[in-house]
Amino acid sequence: MPELSHRRRLLVLAICCMSLLIVSLDNTVLNVALPSMQHDLDASTSGLQWTIDAYTLVLASLLMLAGSTADRIGRKRVFMAGLVVFTVGSVLCSLAPNLEALVAFRMVQAVGGSMLNPVAMSIITNTFTDPRERARAIGAWGAVVGISMAAGPLVGGLLVDSVGWRSIFWINLPVGLAALLLTLRHVPESRAPKAKRPDPLGQFLVIVLFGSLTYAIIEAPNAGFASTLPYAALALAALLGVLWYEPRREEPLIDLRFFRSVPFSGATVIAISAFAALGGFLFLSTLYLQNVRGLDALHAGLWMLPMAVPTFLCAPLSGRLVGTRGPRVPLLIAGFAMTASGVMFAAFDAETSNVTLFLGYVLFGLGFGFVNAPITNTAVSGMPRAQAGVAAAVASTSRQLGQTLGVAVIGAVLAAGVGSSSYKDAFVEAAGPGWWILAGCGLAVLVLGALSSGARARRSAERVAERLSPAEVREAVGVSA
Repeated sequence: MPELSHRRRLLVLAICCMSLLIVSLDNTVLNVALPSMQHDLDASTSGLQWTIDAYTLVLASLLMLAGSTADRIGRKRVFMAGLVVFTVGSVLCSLAPNLEALVAFRMVQAVGGSMLNPVAMSIITNTFTDPRERARAIGAWGAVVGISMAAGPLVGGLLVDSVGWRSIFWINLPVGLAALLLTLRHVPESRAPKAKRPDPLGQFLVIVLFGSLTYAIIEAPNAGFASTLPYAALALAALLGVLWYEPRREEPLIDLRFFRSVPFSGATVIAISAFAALGGFLFLSTLYLQNVRGLDALHAGLWMLPMAVPTFLCAPLSGRLVGTRGPRVPLLIAGFAMTASGVMFAAFDAETSNVTLFLGYVLFGLGFGFVNAPITNTAVSGMPRAQAGVAAAVASTSRQLGQTLGVAVIGAVLAAGVGSSSYKDAFVEAAGPGWWILAGCGLAVLVLGALSSGARARRSAERVAERLSPAEVREAVGVSA
């Protein structure tokens, strides 16, 4: 891709951020609408889980395929196709007559979404070639998540209370169309000089792994653990299949060599942990604020601002810190804050007091705001720029898998704890184990952030780079400070 002017690079970044905005906004708006959907569609807790996880599951399964396809046939082309499919899927969701149709149309949305974020990150990686400038761009990219968290609950609350939950999907239409037109006009086409060949068996194994694992977790409280055991066994078999088959391919869907790099592996597990915490946090908070406290959607959205605003403010600061000092400090701050937030809810029932609820939300937002930029930067650092789509897709897949597992596990724990009791009577006690899981996710971010950013970890990344071919080394994405 030819070198672009500074102004053109910023315009490309803004266009890519628009795609992240509609995807992130869709998730935050949806969480506020869950109680209304539950009432109108007569949905169980597991049904609510599927409205979220059907999307994130398909997204996680297809991200690496979308990244490699974009490297092969053109990133701009795949990005525009994703905008079209996501927008059409949003319109279909607004017309869904029942829960089953809504889940199916959410999967259509996810097919489009899989072509957006990893491809957009690939475009950014190839547009901003200076490591420090790239880190700042990724920080701005992360700030969009904060914007969606701040705007999503408010916009969603207004729409749900005034028009109904179906209207939450309409907001994707104007943003999607605007991003499509701007992409057509201003984003240059780019592709890898030598992209990977398709890996259909590897893709199938990934879909089976994610799908069977998520189904087993979500349905276990209702169907019983014995009934879901075959799905857990299927997930294990698919995982073993990936570990056996992928290293034997000349051009695998997942290049397992990169997991020998401690920073890369650490970033992957940190992403899963952080976004599992996010998925569970939003799920528990939304149900508590509306079903237990009895708030309407708008006031529940206002209560989410103490979490959303710190995320918005801290994301660009995290990007600057990564660009100047590396990922260690942001990861340690993120891990400590998320752990503290989880412990407040789990050990001290923070949701029962307005002051502690506010403080718990602020701590979680601060932690999540710092975690995104170091994940992305570490994941793409040292990876071949020619495969930037796949590299970014690994990080995005980890995020979506984490959010899928967070909603599945914490929703299953909540459903088992509530049982046949009412939410108001049993929620706080039933949610306790879920909050401990969130605290554990924060602790994983803290520990792995320390272990994956030290001198030994950097040496492991250098050893992995040395095993790459000379051509790949020359094209590797540089590691910032």
